[in-house]
Amino acid sequence: MTHHGAPCWYELSTADAAASQGFYGPLLGWTFQDAGMPDFSYALAVSGGDMVAGLMEPDSPMPEFWLVYFAVEDCDAAAAKVKTLGGAVHRPPEDIPGTGRFAILADPQGAAFGLLQPLPGGAGGAFDQKKAGHGNWHELHSTDPEAGLAFYAALLGWTQTRAMPMGEMGDYRIFAHKGADIGGMMRLMGPPGVPSHWLPYFGVPGVNAAKAAIEAAGGKVHHGPVEVPGGAFIVMAEDPRGAGFAVVGPA
Repeated sequence: MTHHGAPCWYELSTADAAASQGFYGPLLGWTFQDAGMPDFSYALAVSGGDMVAGLMEPDSPMPEFWLVYFAVEDCDAAAAKVKTLGGAVHRPPEDIPGTGRFAILADPQGAAFGLLQPLPGGAGGAFDQKKAGHGNWHELHSTDPEAGLAFYAALLGWTQTRAMPMGEMGDYRIFAHKGADIGGMMRLMGPPGVPSHWLPYFGVPGVNAAKAAIEAAGGKVHHGPVEVPGGAFIVMAEDPRGAGFAVVGPA
């Protein structure tokens, strides 16, 4: 069975992996192990026996942010298609021993994302909407969400399932992979200078407790808790080092 178009990995760029582990470990119930990459610091976050995320320390200074990866059948062909669709290739396809082939790209509105062609049977369990500590939802904040949906539909085969009016913010476009809703796209409404970006949501057993834990550990809550359709609650936040993320679950 193909996993083409499925969310498959979450990666945090952080200049202080130890501090980031100290924040996300207690919050999301993650434990960490070293990936064992020679001359490269990369920690693997584990939840319930599944590897769910990676924390990397870049070789040169760069903004700290979460990057979402989506699975593809052919990374080289997908990267070439990104360019024909008006996107950009930031890091061309290359192999990760024992994992697969990856690339880092941006959509035509500038939102960065990753592609991963996993080895057979290696799509993993990072995305699981039924498990806390796993990826649960994926939200594109874009200068042109309608164009963004067309881009990802052509690249990854996603389909819009419904559009929810949000007043002056326009529609919130919910999209699906193989018939299951996995995220939404909305118009970028941040301060001037904030680029289009993906916001990953991680599942938690209780959103109110997560909000308290975020603030107690030095993070900032920007929105929520607020109930969303389906009865779940969300909180949008940033970690103490400025990387944006969100959590979702029961109150």
